[in-house]
Amino acid sequence: MFIPKYTITNRILKDIGIVEAAREVIMHAPLVPAWEAKFRKEAIERTIHHGTHLEGNPLSEEEVKDVLEGHEVVARDRDVQEILNYRNVLKFIDGVAAQVGTGQAYQLTLETILEIHRLTTEKILPDEAIGKFRIRQVVVKNTKTGQISYTPPPAVEVPYLVEDLINWINSDEAKASHPVIKAGIIHYELARIHAFTDGNGRVARAVATLIMFLDGYDIRKFFSFEEYFDENPMDYYLTLQAVSNQLVLDTHERDLTPWLEYFTEGVAIELNRVKEKVQRISVDARVKDKLGEQLVLNERQMLIMEYLHRHNGMSNRDFRKIFPDHSDDTVLRELKFLRQKGLVKKAGGTKKAHYVLK
Repeated sequence: MFIPKYTITNRILKDIGIVEAAREVIMHAPLVPAWEAKFRKEAIERTIHHGTHLEGNPLSEEEVKDVLEGHEVVARDRDVQEILNYRNVLKFIDGVAAQVGTGQAYQLTLETILEIHRLTTEKILPDEAIGKFRIRQVVVKNTKTGQISYTPPPAVEVPYLVEDLINWINSDEAKASHPVIKAGIIHYELARIHAFTDGNGRVARAVATLIMFLDGYDIRKFFSFEEYFDENPMDYYLTLQAVSNQLVLDTHERDLTPWLEYFTEGVAIELNRVKEKVQRISVDARVKDKLGEQLVLNERQMLIMEYLHRHNGMSNRDFRKIFPDHSDDTVLRELKFLRQKGLVKKAGGTKKAHYVLK
């Protein structure tokens, strides 16, 4: 049976502490529905963009948003299809987590992993390769030098290795592990096994995300650890390969500690970013207290409130910084609405007007 070998180092403990502190702030932050929806939408967009860009998809963040919103984008059909597919993957894991119930006991199945792969590679791979294990040996090469950087296990071993991993995931030992550490172990092992001809990275990250969701670490679905990996993809791949290429007699003797240090750091950095963003707009709590109810602000009004909270004021000359594509009259209309609601007050005359939180 698969039993991961690793050490809980001071570095891992520190990052898990950061994760827990950030999670506490995020989970209990009083956000109006519009902000919550905005954060989730942005997290989905970031996950899809960085999760596919990490694997070589050339579409920019803006192009990814356009694809997700149904707009035409000048790009290869495959690149567009990868974006649509990963959106379907995220919908699927969200549905699995909702069906099981957050934090409740669960049994991960082989069918779930195969379905994630099917959704990831639909209309990209031949039908006989979609949602099915590879049946031939593959190698991982450096795209620039052509040098083989990693040779995965033989194809004949793949079903047994995946079954071993699933048995561990559903074991008491795994259920007692911290969700972030468990997600990191799952990500590494799926990437190491390289069970499919293509889409292995996306499947590994999706299954790791699903496990965090099932273990009660969906964290309001505000996070995307793919962004951290994509910021320096060489670190991501080299850390995975360094562990996989350790010279050991048995694969279970590989020490996962370096990878888990890297993985937990990435989750800590991402959640800390989200925590700081949530704290910047904690003005929502004051909005609710002042009005006695939650107020749904539109996109421009939210940006104004965030700017005022961060900079403690706004003058007319700041309009262009925040809204380069909107007229002054549009911004003044939004400020008038916020003033009428008692959230913002104005000081000074028309030309030298200064707006602050009330």
